Amino acid sequence: MSSPETPPLIEMENIHKRFGRVRALSGIDLELQDGEVLGLLGDNGSGKSTLIKTLVGVHSADEGEIRIRGEPVSIDSPKTARQYGIATVYQDLALVNEMSVAANVFLDRYPRKRLASIVPMIDWQEMNERAEELIQRRLNLDLDVTKKVEFFSGGERQAIAVARALVTDPDIVIMDEPTSALSAESARRVQQLLRELNEEGISIIVISHNLDEVFELTDRITVLRSGELVGTVESGAVDKNDVVTMMVDGRLPTEIEAPTDD
Repeated sequence: MSSPETPPLIEMENIHKRFGRVRALSGIDLELQDGEVLGLLGDNGSGKSTLIKTLVGVHSADEGEIRIRGEPVSIDSPKTARQYGIATVYQDLALVNEMSVAANVFLDRYPRKRLASIVPMIDWQEMNERAEELIQRRLNLDLDVTKKVEFFSGGERQAIAVARALVTDPDIVIMDEPTSALSAESARRVQQLLRELNEEGISIIVISHNLDEVFELTDRITVLRSGELVGTVESGAVDKNDVVTMMVDGRLPTEIEAPTDD
């Protein structure tokens, strides 16, 4: 976690975003500390996805500032976000069923070699070896990286998507509904995977409707409602009823005070 002397890993300050007449975000603040797992909660339409897409350059904020380690940055695309060490695993995973695990892990970023020093070609051997390193050694999963993705379970597919995010060696991983529609066993495996990534020093933002999962994984919880910030609380200082109150009523429960920087 960041010390009082060091700035947060990510700061989003006073973020506003409109789509025509629709106000999607109104003055949102969000902080992710170094080494932290932060839960981002809110009902559908609360602004969670818009906020994250603003952070990773899919949308541009109308107002506000993003800082990484205290330095203002301009993130105008997901590629730029990756250059700043931010990787995102979206709910739909965006895997290509007809392609191998390795090809999905390196999708659009294939390692290449030159044939006769002239013609660039995909280096299939290097791609398979690097994918195997990520899947089997780093994530501790026994998957055949040459096998098509369509033959794997939901939990295994989620792990493949995580491996793709790790290709760029990120400092921050954003997980959008990481266990949605998974079996209980697959969900437990994905949750354990997130713990292991965090133990490696990767900071994580988890967007989830599963309150049990959020309380199991996170250090703090940020709640949005109708495009506005309700507050950020320590996960250990609240219970599920408190968080539901924040989501439904749009306010902190009276007995809870949002943590300060003091």
